[in-house]
Amino acid sequence: MPQGIKNRRDFLAMAATSAGAGMLPSLGAAAPAAGAAEGQGSGAGSSPRQAGRAKQLFKPEYRFGLGGVPIGNEFEVVTDADAYKTLEASWAAGVRYYDVSPWYGLGSAERRFGNFLHNQPRDSYLLSSKVGKLLKASPNNKSKELFPFANSPNNLVFDYTADGVRRSIEDSLQRLGVDHIDVVFVHDISPDNKYLPRPWQEEFEIAKKGAFPALSRMRDERIIKAWGIGVNTPEPIIRVIQESDPDVCLLASQYSLIDHKTALDKVFPVARQHGVGFVVGSALNAGFISGSPRYNYGDERWKIPPEHIAKRDKLRAVANQFGVDLRTAALQFSAAPDLAYALIVGAHTEAQALANASSMKDTVPPAFWAELKRQGLIEQNAPVPQAKQA
Repeated sequence: MPQGIKNRRDFLAMAATSAGAGMLPSLGAAAPAAGAAEGQGSGAGSSPRQAGRAKQLFKPEYRFGLGGVPIGNEFEVVTDADAYKTLEASWAAGVRYYDVSPWYGLGSAERRFGNFLHNQPRDSYLLSSKVGKLLKASPNNKSKELFPFANSPNNLVFDYTADGVRRSIEDSLQRLGVDHIDVVFVHDISPDNKYLPRPWQEEFEIAKKGAFPALSRMRDERIIKAWGIGVNTPEPIIRVIQESDPDVCLLASQYSLIDHKTALDKVFPVARQHGVGFVVGSALNAGFISGSPRYNYGDERWKIPPEHIAKRDKLRAVANQFGVDLRTAALQFSAAPDLAYALIVGAHTEAQALANASSMKDTVPPAFWAELKRQGLIEQNAPVPQAKQA
């Protein structure tokens, strides 16, 4: 190894830094978003936020992405062949943002995404993954308890320390077969995560002292371009925005046609004040809006609240009245807020990938949105997509 490089980790960090310096666009300070305050929310060891940093990453061609949950065998068995067809179809449809995680299939999704993406020019797409969950191969693994449809050799270890973040990124780079990850989300420090070894607040404090400042340093050294957290509940997002300096957070299962009031009224104002934006995930509530017999994730996803079923029926009725595909409306709705830097949507078949990409190019009549507001099916202050110009 070169002189002064003591171990593999230092070597990888240097290589990633060099790669970033050679190919990344300038990440200098941009004009703050409306209501943003520069330097707000710095945590232990963190640096002042450069407002607009993440927004620069999500250029028009990167504002719609493929999410990796289904390809990680979350809901059913997905073969390698079907996974690659899905990735190829997404690429052919113009998708250039890909979001994955070690958690999805305990390594399966990253392996599949990487097997496709490592053959594409690395500066032609945006890639995000997650940290906080390390994978350790074992012949006596318990992977089937977590992902019964996957075939992983790995056990799961939660680690939100600085060392854990570095190890997680190294491991992801190896599974993906690429030289850098653009955006890193600290994954699932959240009240809904029943697998955490300690209460989520305790894990959050570990991350606040370890993962968060470590990612800020990596960002400032241009090893990564941006970081945030990825969770399914609002409280951790509000805390990380107020107590550290993330650039963009993954707002999962919190901004959909079914449920968006809390995000609008409580999360968005805090984010706007601190200059933070969102990647919006699970716009279909894990397929519920498009007809799947589940709502969001977890072992009890089949226990769908009756009020959600009733609301979906009303949404369908209005969609039928205006000749609108409800899945298309749901995706466009979740991408409409100015704080929604990007939208990621999962797919596990070629047909799903093409349908989702097509939905983002379709037209929904303004009268449809007006009727939803008239019936109280969406909040009055909810942004709606603008009609496309002829």
